[in-house]
Amino acid sequence: MAIGLLRWVYVIRVTVAAGILVGALLVWGSARPEHTFAATVAFLASLALSAPSYWLTHVRSRQPAWSFLYSQSLFDALLVTVVVDLTGGGTSPLTPLYIPVITVAALLLPIPGVFVVAAVAIGLFLGDVLLIGDPELAAGTLVLPFLFALVAIVTGILGARLRQAGMVIGEVQSELRQLRVDTGDILGHLSTGLLTVDESGRLAYMNRAAETLLGLSAASLRDDPILTRIADVAPGLSRAVRHSLDTGHPVLRSKVQAKRGGSDKVLGLSTAVLDRGDAGHTVTVIFQDITDAARIEALNRRNERLEAVAALSASLAHEIKNPLASIRSSVEQLGKRGLEQADQELLSALVLAESDRLSRLLTDFIEFARIRSGEVAPVELGGVVRTAVALVREHPDVGSGLTIDLEVPGTPLWVSGDADLLHRAVFNLALNAGQFAGSTGRVRVRLESASARAAAGRGPLDGTVRLTVDDSGPGVPESESERIFDPFVTSRAGGSGLGLSVVHRAVEAHQGAVVVERSDLGGARFVIYMPGGTPPVSDAPRAATPVVRERAIKEAHA
Repeated sequence: MAIGLLRWVYVIRVTVAAGILVGALLVWGSARPEHTFAATVAFLASLALSAPSYWLTHVRSRQPAWSFLYSQSLFDALLVTVVVDLTGGGTSPLTPLYIPVITVAALLLPIPGVFVVAAVAIGLFLGDVLLIGDPELAAGTLVLPFLFALVAIVTGILGARLRQAGMVIGEVQSELRQLRVDTGDILGHLSTGLLTVDESGRLAYMNRAAETLLGLSAASLRDDPILTRIADVAPGLSRAVRHSLDTGHPVLRSKVQAKRGGSDKVLGLSTAVLDRGDAGHTVTVIFQDITDAARIEALNRRNERLEAVAALSASLAHEIKNPLASIRSSVEQLGKRGLEQADQELLSALVLAESDRLSRLLTDFIEFARIRSGEVAPVELGGVVRTAVALVREHPDVGSGLTIDLEVPGTPLWVSGDADLLHRAVFNLALNAGQFAGSTGRVRVRLESASARAAAGRGPLDGTVRLTVDDSGPGVPESESERIFDPFVTSRAGGSGLGLSVVHRAVEAHQGAVVVERSDLGGARFVIYMPGGTPPVSDAPRAATPVVRERAIKEAHA
């Protein structure tokens, strides 16, 4: 602030001195020679002081010392005294010029310095009036020194506070400049790309890493819509920024493809939206090259799949080995002579039974391996559940004394999915419950909407469909609850261990979840949660497709 104020001090000082000199020259004929001489000396002295001072503070950019500032203020007080004397002394209309001199001193000097300059100004004024001017006019001008003193006190206090505020502002500005420099260095050396786009879609900031990853120069993008240029390199990144600009919502942890240097790269990105009020909002996108990480992730997934296939193959081989061993042994015995007819019939029956067991095992395994969601369409789940339960009641593995309670709401419950796959999941789950409950046991199948349970205070899962299958069997031991859905894991004699695995995979294919709990009937409770769907355009229910009915007939007579 002092440097900028001093520039005006120099200009006004020389202007006032020049004005007095011009005035003296214009009235040269009536002005006394000593007045003209004094005006000339004042002008030359102003030039002699102002010119080197300007060179020091503004050309050399030197910070002025206190002695320099004191000399400037004291000279101005002396110059004003000369001007007042030349223009009438105590009656001069330019006497108020002392006030700007004191005010400027208050802005440049501390409070004691202001009082010193004010005292010198008052002394010079009184000396000019009393010693050089007309003593008769002195009494009328004595009020001016008190005015100058009051100005000195007020401006001194205000100047001190202003300087203190200026120091604080200067420190803040210095810290902001340093912070800007540090932030620029940090962002410039980041290996992560960073760019900011304003509301109009133009580039506001782009670091060097972003330039390298996109192969674009920030200087060439200042005047062009950046999203159009980015779309040529990374269309997904451009769409993410446009989405955030249009909706005001960020995009988190997205992966997009980019073309750079003739090769495809994978970029991981996130966007942040900053609302600037009336100025609109800006979008900042952070992205980095994750091509290597994506390749490693793909390799890990492939290895996991291969490990799963190996484990599944080992389990399948183990399940096939025992029936094959029995068949081999029986065939060897049948090849021997001298066997009685009863033994031959027994061994033949054993071969057929083990062959059927192998056939069922392979059929179940093929069904398990082929599980995938086919045609996705609105399915009325209540009809699927009724059909599946009806088939379980007629299944030969379920005793005639088994009680199956079915609770399905009268209002249709729609889900989006594959009716055939949903039927297989419900049928396997209900059949599993009936096999473990036994010929005199009980099974309860309940279908309901989660919104109804939430209304009854029994669950928070609004917008989903809940299918519960309870049985009165032995239940699932806690030690096996973590493995109950793994392939070939079963505690039932003669079971393939694939029924619950089929249920688990079918439910996951529909973005659902299945859990096992302890049932109030004493056995196990399996609960399926599935996202609700919307009914089709036609109001005709789609409980079961022809594929489902055909499969149902085969299962009922298996």
